[in-house]
Amino acid sequence: MSADKHLRSWQERFEMAEAMQPLLGKLYRNQGVEVLVYGRPLINTPTIDIIKAHRIVRRHVGEKLRLRESFPFIKALSNLNVKQCRVDIGKLAVKYWAEHDNADSIEAYMAQELASAIDRADEIEPRDVVLYGFGRIGRLLARLLIEKTGQSNKLRLKAIVLRGGRPGDLEKRASLLRRDSVHGPFNGSVSIDEENNAIIANGTYIQVIYANSPAEVDYTKYGINNALVVDNTGIWKDEAGLGQHLACPGAAKVLLTAPAKGEIKNIVYGVNEDDILATDMIVSAASCTTNAITPVLKAVNDKYGIENGHVETIHSYTNDQNLIDNYHKADRRGRSAPLNMVITETGAAKAVAKALPVLAGKLTGNAIRVPTPNVSMAIISLNLKAETSKDDINEHLRFISLHSELQNQIDFSESTEMVSSDLVGSRFAGILDSQATIADGNRAILYVWYDNEFGYSCQVVGVMQKMLGLNYLSLPVS
Repeated sequence: MSADKHLRSWQERFEMAEAMQPLLGKLYRNQGVEVLVYGRPLINTPTIDIIKAHRIVRRHVGEKLRLRESFPFIKALSNLNVKQCRVDIGKLAVKYWAEHDNADSIEAYMAQELASAIDRADEIEPRDVVLYGFGRIGRLLARLLIEKTGQSNKLRLKAIVLRGGRPGDLEKRASLLRRDSVHGPFNGSVSIDEENNAIIANGTYIQVIYANSPAEVDYTKYGINNALVVDNTGIWKDEAGLGQHLACPGAAKVLLTAPAKGEIKNIVYGVNEDDILATDMIVSAASCTTNAITPVLKAVNDKYGIENGHVETIHSYTNDQNLIDNYHKADRRGRSAPLNMVITETGAAKAVAKALPVLAGKLTGNAIRVPTPNVSMAIISLNLKAETSKDDINEHLRFISLHSELQNQIDFSESTEMVSSDLVGSRFAGILDSQATIADGNRAILYVWYDNEFGYSCQVVGVMQKMLGLNYLSLPVS
């Protein structure tokens, strides 16, 4: 191919991606349809990311998916009255072109594949959400909720609750939402209403409530009712502490973004969200590490059975550690986080049993905090009941990542060059590094990367939806 042909090919792809964007936007805003290509969302993504999402298809099926091959499916989708679902246009297109050599029957094919979502009654009522705390996870949850702004969005971010309220605080909070050293700038516009203590982000009016405890808050004063309060402060982890939120007028349920104590259910979305009952008032979304490893462990246990194992977490440092050496109540954590690797404890291995009881008592765990600001890795060493090999277990997990109920939790990489910074912003709970897999006989060692901030926040949003009864179809059915 000549240099000119390469350029023309690139321009064609770019123009095709640009033509997709308004259709994708209307599908989401008007019909609540989120379009993906092999698990990569196309909503609110730059043109170049649409092109990249198509290139990733080669990794999974051996051949690239051209934008001109997927565009007719997006056009057909926009002509169908499909509502409130996630549609993987990449999988639909690959399946179609494997069986057809022309586009004559695309519309009929789409109508058949998406029949369960066509003319679907939109009986889901929007629900109010309050973020109690606005730290690393709180701000990322805000980004995820705001990016889905529109009539079809059923999770309405109405308020954030903060301690303090000193002069200049509101602007500083807005600035932290607007800019992030790890995750980059906010995708949109952020402004403040100082007179009414509010942040306006992409048209979403977010009331800022200053309070030193839940007892000081009355959400109904701000028109907030029957709300889900997402506590991301980590201050309270038991029923007595978190129950303070339920006493607030306007609050209905509470979700903790940390492992809970006592009898509170720890939920890993994709694994045990069906354990959430309508009567559950307080639920935990477990930890980032538990969310990363549990889906992979379930997939392995379902096929091979797990006798026992050990999980070693190589975890980026967090706000709980010190920038320079100083007192800390925990062993070793007082030493400078950017300068040291720090051995510490993790309850993630034991916490797996709360989401996956079949593994109770079978796993041990430890953690090493390392001088990176985000993206962590779990090294999972397992003794299996059945024999396997590197190719066999990798192929099983690749299939699970594409064609199972865990496809939104497990990503699969075959790259020999991937490093931690490449995975900042990953929306998956965990990414299997298949090139690092070691397996022989009844032994297997798996390396699972995870964005311990953003990937975890995506899992939290899934739990939020489940708690509020917001159930979305994922099509095609794997």
